[in-house]
Amino acid sequence: MTVLIVTHSSDNRAPVSVAHAVEALGERVYRFDTDLFPTDLRLSLDERGGGRLSGPAGVLELAEVTSVWYRRSATGARIPQDVDPRLRFPSVEESRRVVSGMLAARRVFQLDSLERVRRAEHKPLQLELAHELGLEVPRTLTTNDANAVRAFAERSPDGVVTKMMSSFAVHDEQGREQVVFTTPLEPEDLEDLEGLELCPMTFQERIPKALELRVTVVGDRVMAASIDSQARPGARHDWRREGLALIDAWQPYTLPEPVSERVLRLMDALGLNYGALDFIVTPQGRHVFLEVNPAGEFMWLMQYPGLPIAEALADVLLGRAARRC
Repeated sequence: MTVLIVTHSSDNRAPVSVAHAVEALGERVYRFDTDLFPTDLRLSLDERGGGRLSGPAGVLELAEVTSVWYRRSATGARIPQDVDPRLRFPSVEESRRVVSGMLAARRVFQLDSLERVRRAEHKPLQLELAHELGLEVPRTLTTNDANAVRAFAERSPDGVVTKMMSSFAVHDEQGREQVVFTTPLEPEDLEDLEGLELCPMTFQERIPKALELRVTVVGDRVMAASIDSQARPGARHDWRREGLALIDAWQPYTLPEPVSERVLRLMDALGLNYGALDFIVTPQGRHVFLEVNPAGEFMWLMQYPGLPIAEALADVLLGRAARRC
């Protein structure tokens, strides 16, 4: 068996950990760092679905691939920035299409296919499916209408938080990265919603927190960890603000069986074999679903509190555990 790992050369140690887990079971891994294509890596495809990858990891005949782990993509990133934009843009776009076409032509198990990942990333779809399947979700409004936001806030006695559908950062005048975190809306914010008409945002009722959970699903295996985000003032609205300070405070958590069953049904509905789900546990013990990231990070959870995520991924990639095909 040969597992093709699709990522980029600046990724963290997650691909290395999964590769080691696969190799420990006696199988081969080929790492495809997409940022090296087309500048430092050669890819050839033919009309019968065959082809070859050749680069720093050696040579791979695509016919040898038995499964694919699609994790990250940065295709075309090393095409020089000083290339004429009229040439650089089509070069990057054509390279991306070649890589996505190569993956689409692989008639093997993929964890998870690019098409499924892109569909599953839609937050409105996630919330709608989760609600239909019996998971509790926050009241949510996504809009560019300031009056709709104010009316929503009036119906939210515990307050409102705002967030973005996409994870991104902006840079200040000194070039420092400023990540956009989940943020509570204050009364003065509701009075001044200038710019909303240019960029829609997502607003949710504020949910009281006792704990926050990261629930990692691999195949039919559900692994949960909890963090007391309320222990640090800076983390109360979004634990990521104090992520490094809290990294060794994550604890194993047993998800109630009804919640775990609904999580697996959500993964079935999205067609995902891997997902990183975020939950709030309220002081009353309710489990409120926030979102699922079909390519979410997990490395810190392998250390704190020690979840065997890489091994679980290796088992699914090699067909040793249940799959959603």
